[in-house]
Amino acid sequence: MKDPNPRIRRALISLSDKTGLDDLAHALAEWNVTLISTGGTAAKLKGAGFAVQDVADVTGFPEMLDGRVKTLHPAIHGGLLAVRGNAEHIAAAEEHGIAAIDLLVVNLYPFEETLAKGASFDDCVENIDIGGPAMIRAAAKNHASVTVIVDRADYDALLAEMRANSGKTTPAFRKRMAAKAYARTAAYDGAISNWLGAVANSEDGSATGFPPTFSLQYRKAIDMRYGENPHQKGAFYVARDAEPGTVAGARQLLGKELSYNNIGDSDAALECVKSFSDKAACVIVKHANPCGVAEADTISDAYDLAYRTDPESAFGGIIAFNRELDGATAAKIVERQFVEVILAPSVTDDAKDAIATKKNVRLLVTGAWPLAATPRLDARTVAGGLLVQDADLALYEGLQVVSKRQPTPAEMADLLFAWKVAKFVKSNAIVYAKDGATIGIGAGQMSRVNSSRIAAIKAEMAGLDIKGSAVASDAFFPFADGLLSAAEAGARAVIQPGGSLRDEEVIRAADEAGLAMVLTGMRHFRH
Repeated sequence: MKDPNPRIRRALISLSDKTGLDDLAHALAEWNVTLISTGGTAAKLKGAGFAVQDVADVTGFPEMLDGRVKTLHPAIHGGLLAVRGNAEHIAAAEEHGIAAIDLLVVNLYPFEETLAKGASFDDCVENIDIGGPAMIRAAAKNHASVTVIVDRADYDALLAEMRANSGKTTPAFRKRMAAKAYARTAAYDGAISNWLGAVANSEDGSATGFPPTFSLQYRKAIDMRYGENPHQKGAFYVARDAEPGTVAGARQLLGKELSYNNIGDSDAALECVKSFSDKAACVIVKHANPCGVAEADTISDAYDLAYRTDPESAFGGIIAFNRELDGATAAKIVERQFVEVILAPSVTDDAKDAIATKKNVRLLVTGAWPLAATPRLDARTVAGGLLVQDADLALYEGLQVVSKRQPTPAEMADLLFAWKVAKFVKSNAIVYAKDGATIGIGAGQMSRVNSSRIAAIKAEMAGLDIKGSAVASDAFFPFADGLLSAAEAGARAVIQPGGSLRDEEVIRAADEAGLAMVLTGMRHFRH
């Protein structure tokens, strides 16, 4: 133990996910590294013909309590924690027959995966690893001499280090791996804490409560040139389990690096387009607001209808589809407008070739078919704190026609279409729609009546006729003026949550204007 930077001679390997184990063991065997292992990992190594020392032989104790106790022993932790070059540590280790462990390769019981499968409470508890995190923390603390690997993606880097340094690893590498190790145990414990806290704080014992403490752990995916503005620094972090069908889980095929604002707008576009599944749909977003949305039989037609809503705002926008992007549609986009990002579940080779003619256009493939929104928690920082809520995935409590005039089937279809779009428009939101396409969108105004007016103005500027359209309001009309403004613009049907103290006044105004009105019982503020 006297060498503070020893050649790797003894390695303890204990893996739940054994992917890549054989190749790793072969490489370590070439360096004459003694392999120590536990349970299923040891059995797999022995089955592949490797010489393996069981942990029980190192500790002098068998695995016990259904495997809950096997590595929690001074012979293991002393070998990981003893400081090389420390005379007192060396003497204690020699006195008690503790040999140094130079390399620890561990991945943990799959708690997160078990939880994601909807397993029972008892199964989740059984998949909480105890010995693994203890060993990881011990090895990471002593990273001055001990190498710790917690991710199979680092196996190649470990072996490259050993080849370049005569069987050793460098202090810089060990420090990076130690930081990664602590990040892994922090994420692991955070996931357990969040889950158990949610269970303990729910009325029915399900994991639907909000835990008393809330832990977040994300992996840095991109260092950005800057944040929202050039004078701000920025980076993009993604969840360990980022799924296909999300911006975090998407794969970039073409274009320059994504910016901070690109990612925020891409998320807004993708989450909105997920609301549409029956037909091909296109969403164009600018500054986090949809500026055009449409559904049609083909994505080409959907794009044409979305674009016509607001061609000015579409310039420099983000375009998301819910179907495969074909070459003809891709060519039309890049010939017609400047676009920052295009997202689709998949793309044809022709589409990729068409977009490649514009070197700066980012092309993201989201995977997942069909796209679907999944339950999750949304979090937003405030100075000194964090706001956390369930994601807004529901559409309405129920549909209630409160006007004297019933909406026609075509009007009802347009009302529901407009209502889906309004969910993703910044409050106060007003959306006019007709024949499965937006006609005018008013967003982010302090007054609902002004949002209504702006939406009508945008429709007029685009040469679109609001007459006969449906209109959606993300929250109730506090007064009849916003409703009347929509009626004056030509809307014939309106959908809104209801719940205002003046609902009767608003309904009466709708009847006097000959409007059909539907209440949803659910608002969709988006700030």
